Amino acid sequence: MQKSMKKILKFMFIVQSLFLYFAASTVYGGETPSVPGARVYFINIKDGQTLKSPFLIQFGLTSEMGIAPALADWPDTGHHHLIIDSPVPNENKSISNKHIHMHMGQTEITLKLTKGKHTMQMVLGDYSHIPHDPPVMSEVITVNVK
Repeated sequence: MQKSMKKILKFMFIVQSLFLYFAASTVYGGETPSVPGARVYFINIKDGQTLKSPFLIQFGLTSEMGIAPALADWPDTGHHHLIIDSPVPNENKSISNKHIHMHMGQTEITLKLTKGKHTMQMVLGDYSHIPHDPPVMSEVITVNVK
């Protein structure tokens, strides 16, 4: 039993190391093409809306593209990133970890924000967290959290 557990742990270490290596080696890019007409949008939240924290955010993506987890280099797919109270990330670099990464392909999240006004924007990232070319991003919306 101990030998098999050690083998499993060794295998997990190697897989995690490979993920870190490939994520670090793909910092620049922006070469993954988006599909013309693709867009992301907030399904259940509107610009200027007042929300009570915590609240659910549902992410929409038009049918021209699909959702895939990070590191899945599948054509015409990406995963959501939520940018809160920050400018649009650099379109040629990996979206930083200070933003919310929906790296498992999630399409909704329950979010707890402090009271006050907040800006939010969605950006679709490719398998390596880099915006597509051209970028697929929502309009910036402002919400008031009470």
